[in-house]
Amino acid sequence: MAVFVALGAFAMTLFGGWTAQRVTDRRHLVLGLAGGLMLGVAGLDLLPEALQAASGGVFGVPQGLLLFVGGFLAAHVVERLLAVRGRAGHGRVPQVGLTAAAAMVGHSLMDGIAIGAAFQVSGGMGATVALAVVTHDFADGFNTYTLASLYGNSRAKSLTLLVAAALAPVAGATSTLLFTLPEELLGGYLGFFGGALLYLAAAEILPEAHHDHPGRSTLMCTAVGVGFIWLVVGLAE
Repeated sequence: MAVFVALGAFAMTLFGGWTAQRVTDRRHLVLGLAGGLMLGVAGLDLLPEALQAASGGVFGVPQGLLLFVGGFLAAHVVERLLAVRGRAGHGRVPQVGLTAAAAMVGHSLMDGIAIGAAFQVSGGMGATVALAVVTHDFADGFNTYTLASLYGNSRAKSLTLLVAAALAPVAGATSTLLFTLPEELLGGYLGFFGGALLYLAAAEILPEAHHDHPGRSTLMCTAVGVGFIWLVVGLAE
């Protein structure tokens, strides 16, 4: 089931990249919705599950929560390193775009692992995480192609990275068929993944969505995304 769902992520990622070549004035609404979905998954689904599975404490702080913060900080460090490289190049250096797009491929690989790991917990959680991952993989494909092409890389290189990002969730989900994560380790992973997802939503997707169009329609799309995940989590319970 996890691999089958990952095929949906594959198709959605490609669709996102295809849309990136054509969407202009409605891009902010798509990103606003994607940011809301990512925020909802991180705060309403992954974090509660991580706290329940990795309940042990470290200096008074639950392991799941500690790794959630760690995932947020790790994503922040990676983003800052890419930003420093961009400033050092005094312009839009193609290698910076390739590095950023490659990071999105790595993120997509983790998406696939998250789908497989969630199905190891329960079918309900697997369906919830899969729905959110497949939905936000549209934004992943959109951003992978945009990041690569924005810095002056050729269309061929941009498409190659897009295909790699689309295949990554399938590879990640397939890898979880070879092993079963212990509950505590699984909880820690979900916490770390949730923190990284929250950072991508709060620091990358939502600011980009509201940068040029800070209107109520973009904000409404974000709220709809969060509310939708709340509904899915409630129905899964």
